[in-house]
Amino acid sequence: MINAKSEVLIRQKLTLVALGKAPADRILRVGRLLDTATRTWAENQEIVIKGDGIAYVGPAGSWPGTADAIVDRPSLMAIPGLGEVHKHIESSHLTPEWEAALVMPRGNTWTCEASHEFSNVRGSRTLEFWMAARQHGSPLKIFPLPGSAVPPTAYEHGGGWFGYDEQKAFLKDSLMVAGLDEVMDWPAVWNPENASHARLWGMIEATFEARGVVEGHAAGLRDLPTINAFAAAGLASDHEAWTAEEFWDKLSHGLFMELRPHSMPDVIKGLLQRGLSDWSQIAFATDDRSASETLQKGATDYNVRLAIQSGLAPEIAIQCVTINPARHMRLTPWVGSIAPGRFADIVLLSDLENFEIAEVWADGWQVSEGKRYILDVPQIDWPEWARNTVQIGGELTAADFAIEAPAGRTTMMAAVLRPFHWEDSFLTYELPVDGGRVQRDTDRNITKFAIVDRFSGKKSLSKMFWAGTGPRTPDCALASSLAHDKHNVWCVGSSDEAMAMAVNALAEIGGGWALVRDNKVVATVRYEVAGLMSSRSAEDLDADMQRLYAEGDKIDWMFEPSSSPRWWAGFPERLAFATLTCAPWRWVLVAPSDDVPQGLVNVATGETHPIVW
Repeated sequence: MINAKSEVLIRQKLTLVALGKAPADRILRVGRLLDTATRTWAENQEIVIKGDGIAYVGPAGSWPGTADAIVDRPSLMAIPGLGEVHKHIESSHLTPEWEAALVMPRGNTWTCEASHEFSNVRGSRTLEFWMAARQHGSPLKIFPLPGSAVPPTAYEHGGGWFGYDEQKAFLKDSLMVAGLDEVMDWPAVWNPENASHARLWGMIEATFEARGVVEGHAAGLRDLPTINAFAAAGLASDHEAWTAEEFWDKLSHGLFMELRPHSMPDVIKGLLQRGLSDWSQIAFATDDRSASETLQKGATDYNVRLAIQSGLAPEIAIQCVTINPARHMRLTPWVGSIAPGRFADIVLLSDLENFEIAEVWADGWQVSEGKRYILDVPQIDWPEWARNTVQIGGELTAADFAIEAPAGRTTMMAAVLRPFHWEDSFLTYELPVDGGRVQRDTDRNITKFAIVDRFSGKKSLSKMFWAGTGPRTPDCALASSLAHDKHNVWCVGSSDEAMAMAVNALAEIGGGWALVRDNKVVATVRYEVAGLMSSRSAEDLDADMQRLYAEGDKIDWMFEPSSSPRWWAGFPERLAFATLTCAPWRWVLVAPSDDVPQGLVNVATGETHPIVW
């Protein structure tokens, strides 16, 4: 953990080493070195290391001091350790020490952790959690940004609540806290009548007081008046632009733009066509990527390769994952360049155009060879507050998921949602009643979706009908404790019995995934830490996920619209995003409360509505 007093002591030592008046631990000599400040290469350079920091950089043999060891890598090119400007480590589903083992061989040595996922589960333990791996010896630097979306809206509860006082304390506690995690609730920012208005502006105020960075999230905000208002509010960035035109409009109105891979080829092409020469206000953001996907594609190195393949010069692409995000997050004293006073985090490339990584160094030591992590992973015994987070309050039954109809009714009108429901109002369907209960209608792609409160322990849940978002095969259900952004348990199923079975199985393993087919639990994946992450290797976790995928392929999944590919609307990870309150900031299903007894609420206005009538 960085604090001002320890930082002074470290820099006093580095100053003496730089002058040759104190010995260094080792010298790393390389064939070429990229200066990210000037985007130029220097030949035959040496990097002098003391402790976990860099004391001196210059031509080989130019440093006047002595070192315990000299390491020669004349055939390799040195660039700074790669950084994530905006990432949810929770979305890798690995605890931080295992995240390090996965991403560091792929060049990622520092991460700005957008912590509204874990914070919504154990808000008071946010910094304690994110600092633990480093304190146990992990070389990955995590710069936490406590979540503005804790809770995501005024109509969600449990797990964490952040306002002015909490944010002020976070920023005072450690220099590693970079600012405020993405402000998503735009209606609450601009509208003084919104129930979250005062809480959000309190967090923004506390961040301004500490000169921290207020990160933004401008999903769906594309008209110029709103873009201007967003920037005027002090929200410094956006990672939600999908087209080159939207990206340009936001960039040209003062926003630092964080480009994600899914739109990278088109956006880079469009920016190059517009003649953009200054890329200093752009960084690449991974945002959400599972361990399985990282094993397949890569980490930050994948983002760089994709940018180069999309036509960007390698040196600019490297700036977009080093100096640019470091400047934006005001972290240049520690990361972003191979320069004195920075962490001794260095990526050694064997091929620039293909961005092939030969070695990664962190804290002054080699940590990987190829894609192999060569350090021991710290064994952290995560405490009960991190593990025991799924508190449903007892075993659920099929009756808990039933939606009752008044006596004598043969049909009922139902409010229906679907994933990423951008319409101003919910859909309305007439559904059949059988045995006094409202039924699904698979002929029209309608199944049942439930949110189970995992914080109160009161066996509390909301349920309603959704379109195109679950299994068509009878007696099947899928449940998960990964439910952006509140992370209550959600379950979708073709029978109430299967839904109860899936949620009970999920609670038994402490969170993760549970899949039921033919009223039998056929696959589980445990996320035993916060219901979001697992303390094990990426390979072990991926093996469980592959079994889940295989069992899921035996089920017929409904999509909405019906032509949607599986990755967009179906099994399994995309369903975890179906509960996003920020998509679309209109009607969503939340866990029930006194204010929202059935769970269906317009999060912009607070208006509620029955799920059937």
